[in-house]
Amino acid sequence: MEIIAAVDRMKRNLMEIICCPTCKGDLALSVRKEEANEIVQGSLTCGKCHVDYPIEEGIPNLLPKEKK
Repeated sequence: MEIIAAVDRMKRNLMEIICCPTCKGDLALSVRKEEANEIVQGSLTCGKCHVDYPIEEGIPNLLPKEKK
């Protein structure tokens, strides 16, 4: 028996509620690949602190960057 898991990917309406985890600034969406109104690959960029957060396989990685 084969089990198929449903994958929830990032949707554009998520932009209304997410913000930069570092400074709480607005994020700009850049889409590289989209399927069925879901973002598969791209990035989110903070306009305030200029940090980029990748979107890979439909999952935005919003972990704050470590300071060097």
